[in-house]
Amino acid sequence: MSRWFSFTASRDWFFRNSFANAGLRAVSTDFGDGTVMNCWVPRTYKPSKPNLLLVHGFGANAMWQYGEHLRHFTPGFNVYVPDLLFFGHSYTTRRERSESFQAQCVMRLMETHGIVRMNLVGISYGGFVGYSMASQFPEAIEKLVLCCAGVCLEEKDMEDGLFKVANLDEAANILLPQTPEKLRELMRLSFVKPTRGLPSCFLWDFIDVMCTEFVEEKRELIRAILQNRKFSDLPKITQQSLIIWGEEDQVFPAELSYRLKSHLGDNAELVIIKNAGHAVNLEKSKQFIKHLKSFLVSSNPHLHL
Repeated sequence: MSRWFSFTASRDWFFRNSFANAGLRAVSTDFGDGTVMNCWVPRTYKPSKPNLLLVHGFGANAMWQYGEHLRHFTPGFNVYVPDLLFFGHSYTTRRERSESFQAQCVMRLMETHGIVRMNLVGISYGGFVGYSMASQFPEAIEKLVLCCAGVCLEEKDMEDGLFKVANLDEAANILLPQTPEKLRELMRLSFVKPTRGLPSCFLWDFIDVMCTEFVEEKRELIRAILQNRKFSDLPKITQQSLIIWGEEDQVFPAELSYRLKSHLGDNAELVIIKNAGHAVNLEKSKQFIKHLKSFLVSSNPHLHL
């Protein structure tokens, strides 16, 4: 089937057009050190608007994770949506794999576009990158939203049985599915009510289009998240933050949201969304948007979304 028609490619085309219709254009930036980053940027920058950076997690690409939300924010913000390294059209020949390095690259990218102050929304792995940006560049990040981002986990959590998977290799096999069975497992872990009955040909099509590039590099990103990680080493950021979590998240259990709220104290607000899993941004899109709007607008009375 995918030889003649690719549902995944057509869906990607749809998102690409919706981003263009929302006033964004895709720009590729070569840092000159073996690193190239793609980013959707405003076709027309408006200095009167605040800036909003949307950072994706593991999955297809940035368009798929923010395609349903973009139209809610382009009227009030200059919106930037990058592909992190080894996703979409971004890559590097350098050996660094930490979220700290990803954060530095995203900051370089934003500075290339003349942006030095921004609000940031990070989903899952994007929250790891966003948290690192807030820590490394506190003057650049105004407000921070972390969605199902287990930044306060530590390596021993895996040994203590906090996660559904037994080890990093098993986690990587699910997060980077190479067979329909693994993709179905990822959907079961990500959604409270995953779509059922999808033919294997559709799943193979998604894997062929979205899951076959930079597989080993992405495995290295996953390893870098957890190896030698200690909660006691996590810096405490000072930005006003919103933590959003699906109550039934099976990738990063909700226990981690309470740990993060305790770590950040009064600077953070925690919202737990019921009947939602790890993909809460997609599964409960309306609630996700409602909380984002409330948080981002709260200290900016002149902003209307």
